[in-house]
Amino acid sequence: MIRGVRGATTVSANTEEEILSAAQELLMKLIEVNHIHPDSVASVFISTTEDINAVFPAKVLRNFEGWTYVPVMCMREIPVPNSLPKCIRVMMHVNTNKPQNEIHHVYLKGAKVLRPDLGKVPESDDVTENKREG
Repeated sequence: MIRGVRGATTVSANTEEEILSAAQELLMKLIEVNHIHPDSVASVFISTTEDINAVFPAKVLRNFEGWTYVPVMCMREIPVPNSLPKCIRVMMHVNTNKPQNEIHHVYLKGAKVLRPDLGKVPESDDVTENKREG
């Protein structure tokens, strides 16, 4: 079955370096805590708020080993008044047998306010321990 794996982060400036760095951190964390392999990914949607346009955040995913053929699309978020500015959001569609409650959604930096109920991810030690057990 396909599960959606969500994540979001913010940047402090609309620069290529800042956007790619934030996107890399977010994507790496999503992949790490959910033990995602590129062959299990159906697609990845990455959206940005209107104030981010210096570079496509998906560009960074092309540098990850094995992710060359994963379909990725960048898009613009709806400009809702008073919404979180300078925000990058990710929706990764992953083939997995995990139930919904075992998917770890990742919210970093200013995006932690978006879903404080879902943003708790395992610490690196917990991830390492889970890999040994699983």
